[in-house]
Amino acid sequence: MLIAIDGNEANVKNRVGSNRFAFEVIWHFFKLKSQNAKGKSTTKSLNLDEVNFLVFLENLPSKDLPPETEWWQYEVFGPKKFWTWTGLVKRLYLGRPRPDVLFSPSHYGPGFSPIPFVVSIMDLGFLRWPQQFTKKDFYQLKYWTAWSVKRAKKIIAISEFTKEDIVNTYRVDPSKVVVAYPGFRKTQNLKLKSQSYKLKIKNLKRKYGIGGDYILYLGTLKPSKNIEGLIRAYKVLTTGHRPPVTNLVIAGKKGWLYQDIFRLVKELKLEDQAIFTGFVSDKEAEILMRGAKVFALPSFWEGFGIPVLEAMDAGVPVVCSDRGSLPEVVEKAAIIVDPEKPEKIAEGINKVLSNPSIAKKLVRLGKERAKLFSWQKCSKIILDNLISIEKNRKG
Repeated sequence: MLIAIDGNEANVKNRVGSNRFAFEVIWHFFKLKSQNAKGKSTTKSLNLDEVNFLVFLENLPSKDLPPETEWWQYEVFGPKKFWTWTGLVKRLYLGRPRPDVLFSPSHYGPGFSPIPFVVSIMDLGFLRWPQQFTKKDFYQLKYWTAWSVKRAKKIIAISEFTKEDIVNTYRVDPSKVVVAYPGFRKTQNLKLKSQSYKLKIKNLKRKYGIGGDYILYLGTLKPSKNIEGLIRAYKVLTTGHRPPVTNLVIAGKKGWLYQDIFRLVKELKLEDQAIFTGFVSDKEAEILMRGAKVFALPSFWEGFGIPVLEAMDAGVPVVCSDRGSLPEVVEKAAIIVDPEKPEKIAEGINKVLSNPSIAKKLVRLGKERAKLFSWQKCSKIILDNLISIEKNRKG
């Protein structure tokens, strides 16, 4: 069996969101096949002996993608303009070898295809807040996603919340949508009180001008993340009394419509307290996470919310919103708040900062909850469905 993968979502430099999902799933496909080839497979239900992989790209593969082997190959082709509807379609119909099934770790499948394909949907937030996108991006998301969902053999959803939204929005058979929870970056076994760790966090705080204890947000700067609500909550938290933390650290790259975030910081005179790091590497993200007093994600909409798992695994108490998939992901392992009310966000954060017993309980529950999620589990579910499509076709 030959499984083709649209690898473009993973083949970028600074990976966030769907880029990270694609990169991790591709790497874990490779790891599962490698284990199988060495006779070290961790599952009896997934036999990859006769499965090979072909990764389609519009640009040369980045150096951190899996290496080529006899069973793992890359193929680069164009044209790049509307690649999914031009280059990919042409390759599927005219190129050789022809794959048995195509997996796209993104919303977009090929415009037309002679073989079955599977797509992955992170969330449908773009339909709820079209004003948060440029017209070009919105219409592409709207129409290409709808086209792909209707024609895909299977759809991978990253949460039950996203699955329900897909079924209700596009009126597809629920059996067509498979939930595969993402994993997350496991934190290293860093000893928080060790001299080496203290030096790392000290150097990183000096680099970004962080003065003391801090609340952390980690993610893209865009309206759906409700960073403005978090900033207003921080203002509530620090007004009229000595603040329990020195800084609000907002780490992540600029997405879109982020200008109001910076305007609000100036309006509330929080320039010295609100620290913007920009995009941070995985190593820096882990150190920032481990050093935080609270991790806050008061989003209006999340298809999953990987950073909350990273925080829980790192032993950091989480405060998150009651919207989207977040309650499904954290269950009882976080303080859940109404993202529409900054005072409620502030109240949730203050519960953690002012009550050590609550913080300790959240850390314990969070670590247990995080153990249930892994990229290996996610990738096994997806691979099993790709293989079953071919088996059913032949059967």
